Amino acid sequence: MTQQKRFDYKGKFTLVTGASKGLGKAYAEELAARGSHLVLVARTKAALESLAVTLRRDHKVRVEVIEADLGDVSAPEAIVENLERMGIELDLLLNNAAVGYSGKFFSRPLEEEVTPVVVNVQSLVALTHILGKKMMERGSGGIINVGSNGAFQPVPYNATYTATKAFVLLFSEAVAEEIKGSGVRMMVANPGPTATEFFAQSPTTVKLEKMDTSQSVACRTLDDFVRGKIVSYPGRLSTRVGTWISRILPRGLTAAIAAHISKSMGFDR
Repeated sequence: MTQQKRFDYKGKFTLVTGASKGLGKAYAEELAARGSHLVLVARTKAALESLAVTLRRDHKVRVEVIEADLGDVSAPEAIVENLERMGIELDLLLNNAAVGYSGKFFSRPLEEEVTPVVVNVQSLVALTHILGKKMMERGSGGIINVGSNGAFQPVPYNATYTATKAFVLLFSEAVAEEIKGSGVRMMVANPGPTATEFFAQSPTTVKLEKMDTSQSVACRTLDDFVRGKIVSYPGRLSTRVGTWISRILPRGLTAAIAAHISKSMGFDR
């Protein structure tokens, strides 16, 4: 079997979705520090522009911004049109953008249960297909999809969000196998609880200082991609150990344990 060429971020163009804050911002900062040019995508253009100014100044890389709401099914095509106008050929797609709401499924508005499916699944698949196909045609490139440690088991009180992440996990593993030897690689990163606005704005009782930092998760994710991994666990060891439970215990018991943990973290409110 031909050995996979190591990915070098320096001088490459990476598109990061959900780049205005949290883990997406950390990915952008880490990529810029490694010499990658960037296309930053999010709903808030002002935040993107501010980040772009800092990254250009500190790392001397090209940074472009695209304002887009991935909750709009037309957003992926609009993003691709923007890239074409900019004359940018992507080397790496980092699908980080995600939306999720905690609480009892039937207690939340329908829109809050459907939006994560559009953002976390439909838009991710669309961007992967459109931009990944271009990579396949030229025989080089990479795609990193950000999943979650919640993808490995049913998680009551985070039912829709973690179900979308289970899709991301299985989808990424399947496509990664399909494209082996093509010159294009796909990896799915499965971080655990990370100290970002996602948790800061949620009802969880877990303190942010008890979680992994977004900077450490970003660094480990990018390191794992260079190593050629297909599934990355860019968090503490206990996060990965937690994913083993669903492989050992009956499904019903796994769901009950996950429900207990969700309640203890305050997600049932």
